[in-house]
Amino acid sequence: QVQLVESGGGLVQAGGSLRLSCAASGSISSIRVMGWYRQVAGKQREMVASVRWDDATAYADSVKGRSTVSRDNAKNTVYLQVNSLKPEDTAVYYCNAGALLWEPGDSWGQGTQVTVSS
Repeated sequence: QVQLVESGGGLVQAGGSLRLSCAASGSISSIRVMGWYRQVAGKQREMVASVRWDDATAYADSVKGRSTVSRDNAKNTVYLQVNSLKPEDTAVYYCNAGALLWEPGDSWGQGTQVTVSS
């Protein structure tokens, strides 16, 4: 089993930046991809960005060009930096561990709220 703990959410003004962190523990060796998903109440959870063990990355069109996903294998941690935040970025952000860049695995963090004020 993999345990994921997110941190870094909060209230940010539009145009600002945010950096989320997710620390993994447990069966680390089984993780090939770590990613970030987000969900707004009443809507489906959507992929934001993900990074594979070989540093290949994938980004949703909604954040492409203004976000960076990275991982520190020594710390078993994945980061998501989002710049030029928009009110529509407001959501609960979840960390995920799995095998594919565009599909979530079975391991989820508890989620962290990001609220962007206009």
